[in-house]
Parts: sequence; C-alpha cells; structure tokens
Amino acid sequence: MWDAGIVPDSAWKYTGAPVTHKVILPDRQREITLLKPLRMQLSEISYSPAEITYLALSHYHYDHTRNAYQFANSTWLVSQNEYDAMFTLPPPKVTLPSYYSSLKKSKIQIITKDEYDVFSDGTVIIKSAPGHTPGHQVLFLKLKKTGNIVLSGDLYHYPEEKTLDKVPNFEFNTEQTRATRKMIDTFLKNRNATLWIQHDLTKYETLKKSPVWYE
Repeated sequence: MWDAGIVPDSAWKYTGAPVTHKVILPDRQREITLLKPLRMQLSEISYSPAEITYLALSHYHYDHTRNAYQFANSTWLVSQNEYDAMFTLPPPKVTLPSYYSSLKKSKIQIITKDEYDVFSDGTVIIKSAPGHTPGHQVLFLKLKKTGNIVLSGDLYHYPEEKTLDKVPNFEFNTEQTRATRKMIDTFLKNRNATLWIQHDLTKYETLKKSPVWYE
C-alpha cells in the first residue's frame, strides 16, 4: 500500500453515490467529493487491510496518511528521518498524528538506502526524495504491460510546478527539493519511466479506477 488518503474510512458512510465531505483542519477547511472507501476498493480486488504486507507513505502530511491506522499490522517501510519527524513533539505542521500513531507499534523496516528494492526483483523500488519533508520518498513501479512509472508523492503537486520550476512555500527544505527534482529527472531518464503526479486532477481523471488495475 502506497499512501493512505486524505479522508479516513471511519469519517464517512458509503451511499453508492458521490458524497461531499468537509475536511476540517486547524488552519483550513476544504470540501472533497468521495466515491468509495479505501477498504471497499481493496475488497473489490480481493484484499483486506490485514492482508497488506507492506505500507509505505510518501510523506507524513495529513492528505497522505489518514487511513494509515488500517495498516498497523503491515510492515511499515520508512526512513529514520521521516519516522523521527512524525513522532517529534510538537508534531510537524500539516499532520494529524492520531491517524498514523498506531504505526509506532507496527513492525518497522527502516530504509537506509537511497533506493530500496521492496521485493528484491526490481519491480517495486522506494527511492529517497527528500525536501518536501525530511524523509519524503517516491515509488518506482516496473509493470510488464504499462511500463515503468514513478508515483510522485508531493515532489510536484501540479505539472505547472515542473514546467515553471516553482516550489511550494511549505517545503521542509526548498533547496533540497530543487536538488531532489533534478536527481529524480535523471532517475526517470535512466529508468525510462513516466512520472505520475499524484495531485494532478487532470491526470487522475484519465486513470483506471478500482476494480480495474494496471498490469
């Protein structure tokens, strides 16, 4: 499981129709349209959270972690820098630690390499990409039919950030983000991989949705 969404399954009820849900944070509110709970999406491909072997989060921000509690029995793949930041007091901004605090009791695999080969066969690689947060990471997938892709985490939020060389004003380390982006550009070229920007709504609308998947 890569990333865990912005709205916890426990916070809303599936009706079979789109549901408008208000996300309330200490410094902001936003409305989101929900279609299916994460648990239901997993069920459609014959999995439950308890059957997920590994959990990896691109980073600790609330919009990537709010179903993390469902995977407390999985092995959590995380860098030491990110782990330490997540459990420091006071917690980092843009986090809701109550939704990932149970991971502290999980089986934890601390990633110490720049590239961590999850299954030791080159098909799933977690790559260090710090800057947005101390231990931010991206996910490389080698798919037989689809080809090579990299899931961005928040390396970029929108394609315009890449084309205009813009960096958000809430980075942990702006210069580190810039250096990481150059490094990932080289990685993409070397791996002949396509970058999928996770916050890109236009791209999202074109993607297959559960229960369909990429091969």
